Amino acid sequence: MKVLGIIPARFDSSRFPGKPLINLKGKSMIQRVYEGAKKSKRISEIIVATDDQRIVDEVIRFGGKVMMTLKNHPSGTDRCAEVAKMFPEMDVIINIQGDEPLVDFRQLDQLIDAFETSETQIATLGNYAISKEDIENPNRIKIVVNHTNQALYFSRSAIPNTEHSNQNNKQYPFLRHIGLYAYRADVLQTLTSLKPTILEKTESLEQLRWMFYGFSIQVVITDIETPNIDVPADVDKVLELL
Repeated sequence: MKVLGIIPARFDSSRFPGKPLINLKGKSMIQRVYEGAKKSKRISEIIVATDDQRIVDEVIRFGGKVMMTLKNHPSGTDRCAEVAKMFPEMDVIINIQGDEPLVDFRQLDQLIDAFETSETQIATLGNYAISKEDIENPNRIKIVVNHTNQALYFSRSAIPNTEHSNQNNKQYPFLRHIGLYAYRADVLQTLTSLKPTILEKTESLEQLRWMFYGFSIQVVITDIETPNIDVPADVDKVLELL
């Protein structure tokens, strides 16, 4: 099985402009993501996909591989699909989030393992280690799964709603989404051709579009903690862990 790892990196983030190039103890964030992903022995090739020359220059500086993509992609998934077309020999594509500077290669290998089952179309990660603050934080996505760990729904809200629960104060095991995705190569190309939905726009979560059109998402449970950087306030937490 040939696996292509793609790191989409956009300079003009609405919540944190220039995020891929921030300095995290002597290395840019994009360098830390790239080096963390390179530790996986199961990924055949890793490419940074960007639309900004500053990021291209930085990746070349530290010796990584990078491709310039179109500017008008609505999501990192679309950016990955553009690059994936250039590698038709690949079986599985991993979308490695460019804001996960502590990405652990073991997480990537767990995702790849999910594709040993031929029925897997899309895979992502979930972690049961979630704080009350994260449950209430709309930037931390929550998942509900079925008995085979296929996703039933993703939300920025605390799901399920436990206000009317009669579990004698037992805490529901909320599941936090970790934003790494892997797709079969042909599935990825199909996903980017799907028409956006009202549900997706309501939550601002593109994976709801895929599920709306009938694609299944396998949620791989991991206990590996890798905090991401959504907004400037997240930087200090990551710096403490480096």
